[in-house]
Amino acid sequence: MLVILVYSLKSAYCLRICGGGILLRIGSHWVGSTAANGNGENEGDLTPPEKPPRTNSPYNRRNSISMPNLEDLEALQPRQGMEYSASELETDDELDLGGSRNVRRKSITVSPRMLSPPDPNDFPGNHSPANSITSVNSLASLLREKIQNLPQTIRKKKSNDYKIKVFVVFLFVVIIVLISCAYTLYNQKILAKAYFERIKLNKNNRIMMIYNNDASEVVHARLGTTINSVNVLPCLPHDERNGSICMEWMDRARLYLHLYTMQGDIRCYNLKWLSLNEHLSPTDCFEMRSNLHWYGGGQTQESAWPLEKGLHDFQPFVTGNVEHHEWGNVLKRYFINSRGAAIIVDEKTPLYVSIQGDEKRELCLSAKYDDFAFVNRFAVAPELNYSICVGANMSDTHSKLSEHTLWDGLKKEDGGIIESLLAEPLWEITSDNKQTLTEEAVSNFTEDVIALGTLKQGHVLINEFWQDQIGDFRVDTERFPTLEKTIDMLIRRGFRVVFTIQPFISTESYNFAEAVKKRLLVSERFSDRRIPALTRYKTLQSAGVLDVTNNRTIPWLLDKLRSVMNKYKFNAFYVDLGSAYDMPHYYQCEKPLVNPDQYKSMFVNSIQNSISIFGVSDAIERPRSPSFVALPRFESSWDGLRRVIPTILTYGIIGYPFLIPGAVGGDYASIDTVIGQVNGSIHGLPDQELYIRWLQLSAFLPVVRFNRLPNSYGDKKVLDSAISLALLRQNRVTPVLKKYARVSLNLGLPIIRPLWMLDPNDPSCHSVMDEFSIGEDIIVAPILNHGAREREVYLPAGVWKDGIDGSLRKGSRWIHDYRVEEDQVAFFEKMPDDTKF
Repeated sequence: MLVILVYSLKSAYCLRICGGGILLRIGSHWVGSTAANGNGENEGDLTPPEKPPRTNSPYNRRNSISMPNLEDLEALQPRQGMEYSASELETDDELDLGGSRNVRRKSITVSPRMLSPPDPNDFPGNHSPANSITSVNSLASLLREKIQNLPQTIRKKKSNDYKIKVFVVFLFVVIIVLISCAYTLYNQKILAKAYFERIKLNKNNRIMMIYNNDASEVVHARLGTTINSVNVLPCLPHDERNGSICMEWMDRARLYLHLYTMQGDIRCYNLKWLSLNEHLSPTDCFEMRSNLHWYGGGQTQESAWPLEKGLHDFQPFVTGNVEHHEWGNVLKRYFINSRGAAIIVDEKTPLYVSIQGDEKRELCLSAKYDDFAFVNRFAVAPELNYSICVGANMSDTHSKLSEHTLWDGLKKEDGGIIESLLAEPLWEITSDNKQTLTEEAVSNFTEDVIALGTLKQGHVLINEFWQDQIGDFRVDTERFPTLEKTIDMLIRRGFRVVFTIQPFISTESYNFAEAVKKRLLVSERFSDRRIPALTRYKTLQSAGVLDVTNNRTIPWLLDKLRSVMNKYKFNAFYVDLGSAYDMPHYYQCEKPLVNPDQYKSMFVNSIQNSISIFGVSDAIERPRSPSFVALPRFESSWDGLRRVIPTILTYGIIGYPFLIPGAVGGDYASIDTVIGQVNGSIHGLPDQELYIRWLQLSAFLPVVRFNRLPNSYGDKKVLDSAISLALLRQNRVTPVLKKYARVSLNLGLPIIRPLWMLDPNDPSCHSVMDEFSIGEDIIVAPILNHGAREREVYLPAGVWKDGIDGSLRKGSRWIHDYRVEEDQVAFFEKMPDDTKF
């Protein structure tokens, strides 16, 4: 049985189908027709069935819609001849209001088709009013009329027009998306062509990002940070350069962008800022992150490794003393990051560098003229010119950018000098004043060296006090009356003798007057060129500086040096050049210098082809082999010891593979670390534990340098440590040093390397500053803290043999609480990758 409920705005109608009959309730009256059923009942029989007894079932629900009751149809029953069942019809009035109202009756399911507006075809001819047995015509007409008056939202079928509308909207969206994609791809193509495919540059905020071959960001920079303008214009035709992109900020600066390649797949992007305003200093800053580290430049005050561990404001990028200045004694305008991007700054740029920012550090480069470091102006306004080179990773980039011609011009005997320095110690005879440095002191020192027994003779370095006055360039015969015989004896015993020289001439030297007369000295700016500019250096209170830009100076100097060398038959000179700040503040050379550091390169290059140079104290470019470069002087303290590794790593990656470390135990005394006081005066020896730990570190460095002998302590433990470390170096370390010295001559790579050169993609290797490797064969992890007997050790990928107990250890992991006794040093030797445990 199916019941259909139909509502209009004013009336309620109920349509009931019983078998083949139809009942319609209009108001309180039921009318309809029935078809004959299987029991012989005819259409129009409206006799209601018997009404079942009423119950107060909880399933009955008040206000439910039900069929009409029998009393409402009694008037129609005789006329229609219908019968009703009381169980089929029930009105709302018959509900028991006292019963439960919480549970409803069974729901009457309404056919969805009955809720839809009727179609004219739904009324076939055999159901027309004419075919009704009773007076159904008026009833059917009334039914049709009422149905036609139903609300529009029910009567009308849903139109199929919405499908067309949806299709049109979808097509419109697709067209918009396709047009947007085409526009975006077109602009990306134009951008890639304009900015060499791998540079993204927002011209308005000047944010530049550079990507490598894998589409990974390797550089994030803020360009032109001092330009307070967003109005960028294309350059005028006469300002453009072939192959370069040119952008200009009116009356402020002009930027040229150029692409070139180096060593195969190394892509380099040259950026050149031309300041259009003499008061504007072009400045670019490169972001440092926790996963993006920068290295290089040189030693900083903090000996920072990586560079973001330091912090300082803009300072001229010239050599100095980190005790007083920001940068150390050896520099190079080269920086490299952990993602394989390197910055190379042009030597003519008046470069200032800063590492700034609190939470977000940046390496900033700026071009600025001043009254000392960059006083000579080679352009009206400062220019910042540098290149960014990108490779697969930082080890690959560094290898391909390294100088590959270190062997060029190297003689056979020069190779022997390099190997002798690697294999034998350097004995430095020092003194704070010239009176204590005598021929007897030299003889006694060398005798003590020979008495050590197992240590080789090596080189003897005599400081500048072999002269009476600095700049005499002749031996003080009062303190060294028979120096010729002493040197001859030392050479026969296996020593090589080196004298220290400097480009300074004391005002008390007998050569000073001659140099002034011949105008061989650097002059004072803004004064008569005949007046020399004076400076102070170490123990010198007043001295002039030889002007190497004067064509007469170098021949005069070489004549003096050859004379003393020929007379005393020593082996080489060590050149103590001083830093940029040791030049007179108002210096003026005959030919202008780009900066005071250029003086060093000119001085060494001018004399190196004529005399043997053992090493130099300061540099901004690598001297020709076999000359070594010295690390700065370190304080005799644990902090001084901790500075050695970051400094030697930095000098190695900026292009100086052949290095002379500081003396074992430190170069100058610190009150905090000396043994104690003897008769009210400080004894000149560092703490014994510090000395041993420093000796352990030095045993793995290219050169072992002594200015205090191990037997000075009178303690067998110190002497035994020195002997055992000498044997370790001779048997296991020196062969590896010589191997990688040859690699350095061929490829320019450092001998002492950071761990990231072994595994550049391992983030753990990027920030380790207290370990190093000798080439790829040995990793060294010395103890650097007072009283420590344990430390953390990181091993890069591979299999490593423990140098203490001989066990095999797997790489790419940390070794926690690694035990190292006072007489031990932690080192690990690389084993073949197929080594089985």
